[in-house]
Amino acid sequence: MITELPVTTIAHAIQLAVAPVFLLTGVASILSVLTNRLGRIIDRSRFLEGKSLPIDETHKAIHVELKSLKQRARLIHLAIGLCTTCLLLICSVVAVLFLGSFITLNMAVVIALLFVAAMLCLIAALLNFIGEIYLATVHVRGSST
Repeated sequence: MITELPVTTIAHAIQLAVAPVFLLTGVASILSVLTNRLGRIIDRSRFLEGKSLPIDETHKAIHVELKSLKQRARLIHLAIGLCTTCLLLICSVVAVLFLGSFITLNMAVVIALLFVAAMLCLIAALLNFIGEIYLATVHVRGSST
């Protein structure tokens, strides 16, 4: 049931609902980094595919790097999907927080579940990002020894 509320109550609801928007900004920044990395991986793959001819000793390194780039792209793609899901869940938290001011239902459990799901998605995305960084630097570490 929708109840009529004074303007100050609506203003307070907006204040509460806007708080997670700062989290949206942070996750959007991470998403930007991920998409830039994916673009660089794709560009590098296209460059190497143009040089990749038959598998012989001189082209073996190119094929190894292409395999690594494919794994990296898969990890980044998954991280992008998880960050996007996180953003959608945070937007849902904002909407439910705002609607909770007008509807006389207890939305606390819904808000908590949405927020926890968003944080789990963000954690999983960051773990994929760490995995991609590890794959990106494994060749650098291997050649410096």
